Amino acid sequence: MKPIMLSVPARLLAVLVLSLLTVTSGGVRAELPTVRVEARAVVPAIVAEATIEAVRQSTLAAQMPGRILELSVDAGDRVRRGAVLARIDPAEVAAAVAAADAGIAQAESALVNARAEYQRARSLVERKFLSQSALDNARAQFQAAEAQVRAARAQREQAATVKGYTSVVSPLDGLVAARHIEPGEMAQPGRNLLTVYDPAQMRAVADLAPQRLAELGAGPLRARVELPASRRIVEAAAVTVLPAADARTHTVRVRVDLPAGIEDVLPGSFARVHFQGTAAAASTAGPTVIPAAAVLRRGELTAVYAADGQGGFTLRQIRLGRALPGGEWVEVLSGLGGDETLALDPVQAGIQARAAAR
Repeated sequence: MKPIMLSVPARLLAVLVLSLLTVTSGGVRAELPTVRVEARAVVPAIVAEATIEAVRQSTLAAQMPGRILELSVDAGDRVRRGAVLARIDPAEVAAAVAAADAGIAQAESALVNARAEYQRARSLVERKFLSQSALDNARAQFQAAEAQVRAARAQREQAATVKGYTSVVSPLDGLVAARHIEPGEMAQPGRNLLTVYDPAQMRAVADLAPQRLAELGAGPLRARVELPASRRIVEAAAVTVLPAADARTHTVRVRVDLPAGIEDVLPGSFARVHFQGTAAAASTAGPTVIPAAAVLRRGELTAVYAADGQGGFTLRQIRLGRALPGGEWVEVLSGLGGDETLALDPVQAGIQARAAAR
């Protein structure tokens, strides 16, 4: 066997390691930060799944029949209010306007004849050459001719109004979310053409049972919106509870407005809303809470290291409840009496406890 030769730095390193081991085996423990278990009043909180939607969103539909001649935008394009997004073939509407003009001319011609007949009948009745019933008939025909003229003019106005529907314009500044038709297809009244929305004003929509809402108290609600897609949490600008429940699901819809101008938030995406109730609804008794940093998780084991009163720590298994808003404190359902002192660094506390047991 060859002797092992150590260089001078290697010998010094060995001495240092032995010194550290000696200090540890001698029972010298580093001071660990601790915290006292306490009971505090907790403001009620609820976490609910939600869907992002635009506050201002419009689905543009055709108001007249005709073939789509032009679509100037596609999904994802930015549009301005009043910009022409689509054009519908006006040939059919132009024919309707021409027919309405002809109807007006025909009705006015009939009115001229009816007026002349009525005036002639009045003259003959005054000279006793015509009966009163004939005069009444002429008057009725004259009034009917006047009504026909009014109806023809109204039909012409309607046809002219429909002619303005050949151009589909954007009602707001925003983005095109979807295109529901292609150029060359036939548009019919009520058929969806495009969907546009304003990305500057977004909100999260959640459905909650009235019993859960009652837990938050009667005052104004506060909320934070978690956006998993971008890993962000933003404070809600406003929370609105709609004053009606859905008859099918028996839930109440809650709208949570996001801050104005928030970016990279898409309608239809998933979100979580962390509702926080009023201080008046806080529990007066208060649950036992501990810092989340003091919790040791190993597989199915959830525990803490509690001070044993002799300068050491003992492992104590616990059962946790919900996390408080912010995630820094967590509720303890069982395993603690409420007067313990816990190690804030459970890993180091475990190392000291094992070293002391040797």
